[in-house]
Amino acid sequence: MAVRRTSGKVEPGGTIEHIVDLLRAWAPVDIRRMFSGYGLFRDGLMFGIVIRDALHFKTDDDNRGDYEAAGMAPFRYQRGNKRVALGYHAVPAELLDDSDRLAEWATKAYAAALRKAAGRPRQAANARSERTARGRRHRP
Repeated sequence: MAVRRTSGKVEPGGTIEHIVDLLRAWAPVDIRRMFSGYGLFRDGLMFGIVIRDALHFKTDDDNRGDYEAAGMAPFRYQRGNKRVALGYHAVPAELLDDSDRLAEWATKAYAAALRKAAGRPRQAANARSERTARGRRHRP
């Protein structure tokens, strides 16, 4: 099976290849090596991660309830003495046997990633508006 590679040397295992294969009819999915796993990208936007052979999709207020109802936990990692939760939740294992259902959840994850990305330019624009003519931030 061919897996699209977009950066660096990617040597995916069976799990990532299986996920990409399930999502093939939904959309072209690129994978990139990240952390101790892989990021899943559609049109350059990350909507999922695979860490230790576990698939996690992007979540926000619009789709988090689906994961919570299924009893799925958010992805967390250890940073120093703190456990940090990211905006990704584990995907129910039964979806890895059903490409249509996985595509439905991927669509919602991609929409969450789009909403998150749409919020960034506004934040950057607000930061730019606070700058003076010399390019420095105004400090009240």
